[in-house]
Amino acid sequence: MTDRAEPIQSDVPRPGLAPLDLAYDLLERGNLYARTRKNRFRVRSSALKIISLVMSATATIILGLQNLSFWPGLAFSLVALVTAVNTLEPFFAWRSRWVLMEETQSRFYRLRDNLTHYVAANQPDELDEAVITSMFDEYQKIWDQLGERWLQYRRYSELGQ
Repeated sequence: MTDRAEPIQSDVPRPGLAPLDLAYDLLERGNLYARTRKNRFRVRSSALKIISLVMSATATIILGLQNLSFWPGLAFSLVALVTAVNTLEPFFAWRSRWVLMEETQSRFYRLRDNLTHYVAANQPDELDEAVITSMFDEYQKIWDQLGERWLQYRRYSELGQ
């Protein structure tokens, strides 16, 4: 058995954690959430842009081949699809959500670095639970700000702004 506690992987809290275990538990929770969603939103936003680009380019090329009646019809269909696809981005807001998760993850990394430094600079029996609790309060503040910013963004989107 090592002197260092392992991060807690469960979402179910265990009562009476030692300060070191409490610190490692706090290190993992928010960052995992933000990282997985950031990656998902980034992939969806990028895929949507690539699809839109391919359809626009294909439509432009096909419009140049106007001696066949099938091709202009196909090109205009692709132009219509590009318009439809471009309306999905504001609706799902994948790019905005990706950026929001990027910012949130940065804040969770800063909190992790502060907590890691605190744990590394002190012996396990010298860790002050009040310091870890204040870092947990910062963790909660990050979550609160994330939720408020997302709700604010959704409110503006619903109003068409």
